[in-house]
Amino acid sequence: MIDFHCHLDLYPNPLAVRDECVRRDLHVLSVTTTPSAWKGTSVLAANTPHIRTGLGLHPQLAYERLNELPLFDNFLPETYYVGEIGLDGASEFRSQWKNQVIIFEYILAKCREAGGRTMSVHSRRASHAVLERLQKFSGAGTPVLHWFSGSFRDLDRAINLGCWFSIGPAMLASEKGRALAARMPRERVLTESDGPFAQLDGAAVMPWHVENAIRDLSQIWSLSPLEVDQNIHRNLETLLAVAPHERDGQHGQYPIKLTGK
Repeated sequence: MIDFHCHLDLYPNPLAVRDECVRRDLHVLSVTTTPSAWKGTSVLAANTPHIRTGLGLHPQLAYERLNELPLFDNFLPETYYVGEIGLDGASEFRSQWKNQVIIFEYILAKCREAGGRTMSVHSRRASHAVLERLQKFSGAGTPVLHWFSGSFRDLDRAINLGCWFSIGPAMLASEKGRALAARMPRERVLTESDGPFAQLDGAAVMPWHVENAIRDLSQIWSLSPLEVDQNIHRNLETLLAVAPHERDGQHGQYPIKLTGK
């Protein structure tokens, strides 16, 4: 199974969660919310075959972490993956919009200069603005829109721009989330948990709960859970194959190795 967006470092017991992911042979992208958290979070993935760490600066922290952009520059050559990044248009974060845009555009420009990265992108109530920036900074890499909740019009635009999507059980718990998932190209869908932020029945979603998303997608796609899981693995193989930095092999962190599915 694949969890392409979780916050491994923010679980109350990250080492235990890491060990369980390894035991279950999960492929995990552990995203960070600040550049200052990246080095320590990367230690969680050390010597694990299928866990990698994304270098991020979450839009909800933009107002207080603008000074960490030099840290982002320092760490970018060490990783294939960038996330969580993006924009958040919720009312409680609108006062931070200017800094959000500054940071998102800065990161996209740096990723483009570096030859492209695989990016896990936040777009809550800001899908139109996010897509505008992704188009403006084409060449920044491959955007994977995590928990996309925008309009169907924006979804169609994202598809036309070549975006990918990561879908979790919390997203698929809503009627709109399921409708959006049904419209996404199956060949560009990955599973995610978004744990521990995402919750189901009042409890944090764990990385292995992506099996719930696989079950839900099997109903939406009219496939067996095994066929869905195989499809998701093929998608990750494709994503890694087309990413320019995966081909040139010039950067420090090895790509997720797809063995022992």
